[in-house]
Amino acid sequence: MCQLLGMNSHLPASLTLSFTGFSQRGGSTAHHSDGWGIAFFESESSAPDQPGKGVRYFVDKEGAASSPIAKMLRSYPIKSHNVIAHVRKATVGAVSLENCHPFVRELWGRYWVFAHNGDLKNYAPNLHGSFRPVGNTDSELAFCWLLQELAKSHVGVPSIEEQGRTLAELVPQIARHGTFNFLLSNGQALWAHASTQLHYVLRQHPFKPVHLKDDDVSVDLASLNSALDRLAIVVTEPLTTDEDWVAMTPGELLVFVDGEIAQCSGSNCKPACQLLAACSSASMNMAATSKPVWSKIS
Repeated sequence: MCQLLGMNSHLPASLTLSFTGFSQRGGSTAHHSDGWGIAFFESESSAPDQPGKGVRYFVDKEGAASSPIAKMLRSYPIKSHNVIAHVRKATVGAVSLENCHPFVRELWGRYWVFAHNGDLKNYAPNLHGSFRPVGNTDSELAFCWLLQELAKSHVGVPSIEEQGRTLAELVPQIARHGTFNFLLSNGQALWAHASTQLHYVLRQHPFKPVHLKDDDVSVDLASLNSALDRLAIVVTEPLTTDEDWVAMTPGELLVFVDGEIAQCSGSNCKPACQLLAACSSASMNMAATSKPVWSKIS
């Protein structure tokens, strides 16, 4: 199986720390050495809280732990609002560049980025639009079908909430074919679906020191972030040993916007504070000032 890593932030943030630990799973601390990739949505606006449309995109068929490109990214802080990364253990499709996640396509004048962990059995959707796979993975096939059906479902460009509702209807049609953990972003939001295993953590003021699970690295996040910073990290298995990672439940689809949970679909969705089990006065005050857009998709 593969592993996933995603980030959604209120202000442009660097994923250097998380990627440093995550990339070690691509052949060092785990056997996901059949390729890797990462995509960054960067802001070029004068307003740092406005995500950009452009994507900086790297893929490599080498293992991330030994890849020279991954080594460069571990020391080069790219600031982004939304990031999706993937380390691959090939189960469907050859070890080749075209089969490396994440995959990128255009829809409604925006780039969409997708990465998948799992296997889909007897999955052969009818593709009749402009979205076609380049490689031969079940993952890219599922991505093409999702975008095809999104495009069919909306005459104009839908809101993030409308996109979330449509995805909540489409995703179970794929998930019934097997394991379908995935991350999806269009630069405005990060969608995360758990079929078997995904975890997330929300980081905001007051930040604290953290220690990586896959590398002997400790960082005081307070020295790297301001009181205005707020971000969500989503990963297959927790990256740090001293944070309260939340395990998503099977069938749950979360939408992250501005470093917060904006929507949830699934039978176990709860109000945000119950879901996080962290209703401290500090987090309540932060939530009040940032005007969260939490909603449950039924």
